[in-house]
Amino acid sequence: MSTLESPIPRFHLAIPVDDLDAARRFYGQVLGLPTGSSTDTWIDWNLHGHQLVTHHAPARTTRIHNPVDGHDVPVPHFGLILTVAAFHDLATRLRAADTAFVIEPYVRFEGQPGEQWTMFLLDPAGNALEFKAFADDEQVFAT
Repeated sequence: MSTLESPIPRFHLAIPVDDLDAARRFYGQVLGLPTGSSTDTWIDWNLHGHQLVTHHAPARTTRIHNPVDGHDVPVPHFGLILTVAAFHDLATRLRAADTAFVIEPYVRFEGQPGEQWTMFLLDPAGNALEFKAFADDEQVFAT
């Protein structure tokens, strides 16, 4: 089944970046995302079938954090739910690129409903990303 045929709707998200060249290196080389259309003020990225657009916007706003599991989770943030293997592959790739984690990869709710691996990082413009993987994909919304 292709991404277009998936019963799960794809999202479109546009985020501000203060340096398009840094965004191109991070999203294209570090994360390995293919590009779509682009101009001198924005770049479309294929984020596993979802459309992420980085728009040049030199002004940044104040950062907000919420306490979760003893960590300061940056808000807003976005990311993907990956398989456990893909999560660990990405963590290895990020470490190899000397990425500074806001929250290092760790497992939450171990042995409980919703057990998941999670990690947080910032792109070069300061946009917060979270990548996670559930031990049981059927428990993404477990309570």
